[in-house]
Order: sequence, then C-alpha cells, then structure tokens
Amino acid sequence: MKNLRELDLSQNKLVGRLPLCFGSLTKLQVLDISSNQFNGTLPSLIGNLDSLEYLSLFDNEFEGLFSFDLIANLSKLKVFKLSSRSSMLQLETEILWQPRFQLSFIKLQYCNLETVPSFLHQKKNLRLINLSNNKLTGAFPSWLLEQNKNLEVLLFTNNSFNIFRLSGLVHSLKVLDVSANDFDGQLPESMGNMFPNLIHLNLSNNEFQGSFPTSSGEMKMLQFLDISRNNFSGTLPREFLMGCYSLRIFKLSHNRFTGQVFPDPANLTSLRYLMANNNQFSGISAGLIHSNDLTVLDVSNNYLQGVVPSWLGGFSFTFLLVSNNMLEGTIPSTLFNITDITLMDLSKNKFSGSLPQQLNFNPLVMLFLNDNEFSGPIPDTFLENIMVLDLRNNNLSGTIPHFVDNIFIEYLLLRGNRLTGHIPKALCSLSNIMILDLAHNKLNGSIPSCLNNVSFGRGVESLNETYGYTSSIGIGLGDILGWYFGSSLVLPLEFELDYNSDLKFIIEFASKSRYDSYTETSFEFMFGLDLSNNELSGNIPKELGDLQRMRALNLSRNSLSGLIPESFSNLTDIESIDLSFNMLRGPIPQDLTKLDYLVVFNVSYNNLSGSIPSQGKFSTLDETNYIGNPLLCGSSVNRSCDNNIHKPDYQSGGDDETVIDMETFYWSLAATYGVTLMAFIVFVCFDFPWRRAWFHLVDAFIICFKCV
Repeated sequence: MKNLRELDLSQNKLVGRLPLCFGSLTKLQVLDISSNQFNGTLPSLIGNLDSLEYLSLFDNEFEGLFSFDLIANLSKLKVFKLSSRSSMLQLETEILWQPRFQLSFIKLQYCNLETVPSFLHQKKNLRLINLSNNKLTGAFPSWLLEQNKNLEVLLFTNNSFNIFRLSGLVHSLKVLDVSANDFDGQLPESMGNMFPNLIHLNLSNNEFQGSFPTSSGEMKMLQFLDISRNNFSGTLPREFLMGCYSLRIFKLSHNRFTGQVFPDPANLTSLRYLMANNNQFSGISAGLIHSNDLTVLDVSNNYLQGVVPSWLGGFSFTFLLVSNNMLEGTIPSTLFNITDITLMDLSKNKFSGSLPQQLNFNPLVMLFLNDNEFSGPIPDTFLENIMVLDLRNNNLSGTIPHFVDNIFIEYLLLRGNRLTGHIPKALCSLSNIMILDLAHNKLNGSIPSCLNNVSFGRGVESLNETYGYTSSIGIGLGDILGWYFGSSLVLPLEFELDYNSDLKFIIEFASKSRYDSYTETSFEFMFGLDLSNNELSGNIPKELGDLQRMRALNLSRNSLSGLIPESFSNLTDIESIDLSFNMLRGPIPQDLTKLDYLVVFNVSYNNLSGSIPSQGKFSTLDETNYIGNPLLCGSSVNRSCDNNIHKPDYQSGGDDETVIDMETFYWSLAATYGVTLMAFIVFVCFDFPWRRAWFHLVDAFIICFKCV
C-alpha cells in the first residue's frame, strides 16, 4: 500500500477520526474522503503526504481550528476542498508565511470564514474559487479577479457581502455566482463590458435595484442568467434583448419589472426557459415569437391584461404558467393542442366561455383552470390523459359527466361550481384518485358505496417516482470548469444546476378545518374526500371505512342521516373527520378511540346521543366539536351521563321500533283532530237552547268591538 497513488473513500458512511496509517501513504497523489462522517480535529499526518495533488476533506464533521500550516509543505497541491457539517470548524485565515503550493482549485464551504484567507493574495494561477456558505462581509473582493487572470469560476453564494464594486478591468471569467448576499444599490453600468465571456451569472436573492444595465447586451456568450428576488425595476433594456442571443435560461422573477414581457424587437433566439413571475408586467408582446425553442414560460402573478395571444399555442411548451393575472376572454384552442405539455396553469384570471370538447394532450398532464368564469357543462372527454384537473370556483353547471376511463387521474377538484344531480358511480372507476373534492355544489342523492374502489392512497406510488419529470435544459459546465487534475478518477462537477426547482405545482385542499396549499412533495402523503356543502342524503356508506390511508374526510353541511359507521375505526391514518350540520343520530362509536392521528372530529349540529368517547385523541377535543347535540354527554360537554335517563336502543331492531312509535303518534294526533271536528259539527247543526245563548253572546261581543 505504500506505493498507492489514488485513494477514493468518498460518499460512504465512515465515522471517527482519520486512521494514523494514512500518514505512511507518502506517494499518494489523490486523497478523497468527502461525504463521510469523519470528526474531530484534522490530524497533522496530512502534512506528511507531500506528493498530494488532489485533497478533498469536504462534507464531513470536522471541528476545532484548522491551520493552513498543515498543508504548507504540500508543494504539488493543486486542488483543495474542505467543509464541515458540524458548524464547529474554524479556519485560521491570517498566515505570515509564503505557501509552497500553487493551487488552481480551492473550495472552502461551511467553514465559518469571516474574511477571505490572506494567503490567496499571493495566488496568481487560480482557476476556480468557491467560498460559498460562509460569513464573509464587506465589499466584493474584486482583487481576486485582478490577480488571477485565468480565473474561470468564482462562487460566493450565501455570504453577507454588501458592496458590489468592480475594478473596471476586462476579465475572461465564465461563471460568477454572488447569490444570497446583502448587495444593494445598482449594478455597475459597465458590467457587461467587463465580463464579455460570462456563460453563467447568478445575482439572485440580493437587494439590487434600479434598471438592468444596458451593457448586458455585450455578454453575447451568456447562457444562464438569474436576477430573481431583487428590486430591479423598469423595462428590460433593448440592448439586452437584442444582444444576448445565446441566453437559454433566464430567471427574473420577484422583481418590479414593468411593460411588456419581451417588447418587439427581441432576439433571444436560444431561449428555452423563462421565469418572469411575480413582477409588474402588463402584457405579452410579439417579441417572444422569436424564441422558438421556448419550453418553459412562467408569467404568473403579474398584471397581464387582455386576451391570450393565439400564437402561444405554436410553442412546444412543457410548462406554461399564466395564473393570477387579469387575462380575459376565451382561451385559444391552440393551447389545448400542445401535446408535450406537462403543467398548464391558467388559474385565477377572468377567462370565460365553455370548456373545450377535446384535449389533445399526452398522458400525465396537470391542468389548472380554477378561479375563472368558465360556464356550461364539463365535457365527458375532459379527463382523458389528465393527472391533475382543477376546475374549482367557476360557473360550471349540469351534472358530473361519466368521464371516459382514465388510469392516470390522481387529483380531481370540482369544488365551488353549480353542479347538480347524483354523484355518478363512474367516478368509482377512477381507481388511482388521491384527492376528490366535489364540495360547494348542489349534488343530491346518496353517496355511492362503491367509492371504496377508489384508492385514496392504497397502492399509489410516490408522484415523483411514478410520474417524475426532468428537464432537458442544461449547460455543459464540465467544459467550463475543466478537469484541473489529470487523474484517472472520475471527479464530480463542482456544482449542478437544478433548473426545475421553481416549477412546483400547488394544490389547495381543506384539511383539519383549514384550507391549505400543498406542493407535489407534500401532496404525496395527502389523501382526501370532500363532499361538503351539497344536498346529499341517506346513510353514510360503511364501505368508506375501507379507505385506510384516508387523511381527510369532509361530509359536512348535507342532509345525511343514520348512524356514524363503526367501520370508521379502520381509518387508521385519518387526521380530520367533519360530519357537522347533518341529521345523524345514535352514539359516537367507541372504537374511534383507536384513531391515533385524529386531530379534528367535528359532529356538531346533528342528533347524536350517548356518551362521548374520552380515550385517545378524543381527550384533546373540546365542546365545539359537539355543539347542537343535546343528547350527548361526557366531560367534553360538561354533561353527566348519569342523568341521561333516555337511552334509545340503536342496535339491530332499533330502527323499526322508532318508526312504529312515530306512526302511533301520527295516528293519535289525527284521531284527536277528527273527534274535535265532529263535536263542532254536531254543536253547530242541532238547535239547543244553550247553542242560541252561545251565538247571542258572540253577537254581543261583535257589536261592542265595532263600537270601540
């Protein structure tokens, strides 16, 4: 082993301190122990490895003080990486000696750095510097650019720099990331002239303000630009729109840009990914037409007005988001012919008219048309190839159609419309449903017992695992970063870009007495049925108790009768049950105390009776869950069950007994009225002296009343 040249132990679960035997591997050129659980202080044995050219101590749990004296004699060292998950690692940044090594690659992350290490002032050949995720403050260290003419990658993300000042020299830098700092003020107007070779520029999550510099049009090689989450304002400069023809990914969300999204003329012919959401744009201009390769467009949460241009349907979108604007009119039919679409969100606008009869989508589409003004019936072909369909809060009418078979649909949201008629049994064939929301309509009839055929989580795999989407957008950063060490080891890229991190669909669903928003990651574990605020009647099907992974069940504000099914004790994952404002009777099943995750159990305003369960989660529920049930007793309602004299028998045969008692009551009432009526007729028809006296008295009262 003494002649070993390369040792890669990265990405394992190794723990403890570094073995002392490493110190005898004096011919090592590569040592990579990154992404393990090594701890303690870094041992001095590293200084014995004087043949090292590549040293990665990255992503471990080292702590204590690290001094660069440990590696001072490693004259051949070119690549050095260090970070710690323990947050207890401190670096000695002020050193008074001349280091013997000439690094080309240095990566010091999560090292609690407060100043840039002083020995970097003496380095002239650095190609990559990554000091991200530290505590660096003050002005941007532009001297690193001045001293390292061949520097290609400079990463300072997630620090506390607050002054962005450049030297004014033209530099060949290719990657610059200063995101998540405290920079404010305006960008230097000449920034584009200083970095004509930039391929990747990330200025996001700062406080930059003012207009974007017109010199940005000189960055003709720029492929990735992220200026999101700042305070930029005004319109996008014409020079930028015409000059950055290599731009492929452009993120400018969460700013205060105004005007048209891309005013004509524009020459961003390579653009594939545009995130312009959460700004103050007022319209979509024809300048976007020239971006023929556009596959992702997000202009949601702006002030867009007018109609959607029909030429948008000519793009091969995979993601199209225009929600929460002021767009109106009918949606161009061309939008529903984009076959490769994955996510289309047109919600929260003023779109009107009827829904299209046919959707020419490929399978697994997420379609959000909620909170608009669509009217008319829902076509029975509308579910074909759809995975998520949200039609909530429109003016749709008619009955729920017998949708064509769809093995893909997982989320069906029809809440807040004017739908009438029965719940069709055809919904029971949509076997992969995870969320079914039919609340706030005018549906009547009984709840289909076959809904237990719907999975509501039974056997449904993770959404990301089953239907996960990945973007083909990317930049060859391997060519930008280069391999700074000629080793036979396959070394990982310095960083990889997640271009889909902002593309997360959101679904809203009422659970635990509140209306929440969920992203696709959290919705993997949300299974629910909401039929509230309708006109449903009849008994609650006991088959609903088969839906063991159900987390939220809302049947409130209907006309449901009968008993609470004992089978509800099988809903072992349930968190919320709302049965309020119905006509349910009988006791609360005591077996419901087995429901360990129950947070909400609302049965207020029914005709329930008997004792309230007091064990398990029921001990945490207060009387607001039982209001309007005067025959319930127990500590939750401060009503003793010992005083409950009337205890109806709701076991087998109890229903018939109740019906007989009511019939007897009605027959008795009818007989009483009949006898009274016959006596009155006899009294009026026969001439008795006391009858004449009675009528004389009545006449006297009438005369007196007229006199008054």
